Amino acid sequence: MPDTAPASDAAKTLRTGPGRLLVAVYGVFALAATARGAYQLATRFDEAPVAYLLSVLAGVIYLVAAVGLARAGRTSRRVALVSCSVEMVGVLVVGAASLLLPGVFPDDTVWSGFGSGYFFIPLVLPALGLWWILHVHRLDRD
Repeated sequence: MPDTAPASDAAKTLRTGPGRLLVAVYGVFALAATARGAYQLATRFDEAPVAYLLSVLAGVIYLVAAVGLARAGRTSRRVALVSCSVEMVGVLVVGAASLLLPGVFPDDTVWSGFGSGYFFIPLVLPALGLWWILHVHRLDRD
């Protein structure tokens, strides 16, 4: 079923202020992580393929989250909820693994050290996205 919800207050909050900023940051991270990972895969694949593939995966998840957050409707909100949840699990698991088992990741990913290479934004971003979806842009609004 297409995502054809009418413009509501929830949809309007995404077009102004904090909602727009959240979507913009997700977009920037989607571009940065995907570009970095793709470049590393193309030029240094043999050095750390898992780390580079995880960076590309993170970029794709950021893109899906940005689109889900930017669009109105129940389906888009659920897509954003799932992608932000996967992102949170990813940053926690990869962040912990990169600190506890540094040999697994010979090169950093976007999520290494809980996003320390990106000022911990990869750790904070899914928390903000989940908060936004669950408290501002609620699933039960349509």
